[in-house]
Amino acid sequence: MSGEVIYEGKAKQLVTTDDEQVLIQSFKNSATAFNGVKYAEFEGKGALNNTISCFLYEKLHEAGVATHYLGKLDDTQMTVKRLKIVPLEVVVRNVAAGSLSKRTGLEEGAALPHAIVETYYKKDELGDPILADAHVLMLDLIDADGLALLKQRALEVNAVLQPLMASVGITLVDFKLEFGHSADGELLLGDEISPDTCRLWDASSAQKLDKDVFRRDLAGLVETYVVVAQRLGLQIPEAARYAVK
Repeated sequence: MSGEVIYEGKAKQLVTTDDEQVLIQSFKNSATAFNGVKYAEFEGKGALNNTISCFLYEKLHEAGVATHYLGKLDDTQMTVKRLKIVPLEVVVRNVAAGSLSKRTGLEEGAALPHAIVETYYKKDELGDPILADAHVLMLDLIDADGLALLKQRALEVNAVLQPLMASVGITLVDFKLEFGHSADGELLLGDEISPDTCRLWDASSAQKLDKDVFRRDLAGLVETYVVVAQRLGLQIPEAARYAVK
């Protein structure tokens, strides 16, 4: 049935269309942190995340990276291929920050010698724990070939996004990806790519340009996301223009 909400997340909805294999991914204005403990609504946030995600997906498409993205529908919605999501959060890290610093003792902001890929179990009741490859395979979340391909694709995404962000004065510290299989079995990048799912710092000052400003009460969330969109040369959605200075 067209128009049925089949997924309701913290920041997005997935809605059916007349084509069984095509969904509408709709971005919400809500922001959460600390597994939903902190919550707020921000007018214009959904439109900004959709605008930024569409732009970055188009850049990935130009580079030949396979994704679920089909096109921008309107300010807050994009059309995507239906995927069976692999229950892993895939984190690519270029700079030590967040949990990596806590687990390793590396100083936050230390550049890594090369990008690393981590996998986390998408299981809210367990707190989305980090998994070694052996655990991923033990739990049969994806087979060995699929896991290797997933990590390769994650690094391909990084190879596109890191220099793109650097070109506009932003350090891509780390980011979270999700992957899934399409109806024909192809492994595709899914979900979104936005300041909600990326850790972005100003290259000169290390000012936070992502959801950390909400987590840590550092600055206005919409105003911060507008900065990212402006640096990428994007038109600011009407719903967020009040935040433009």
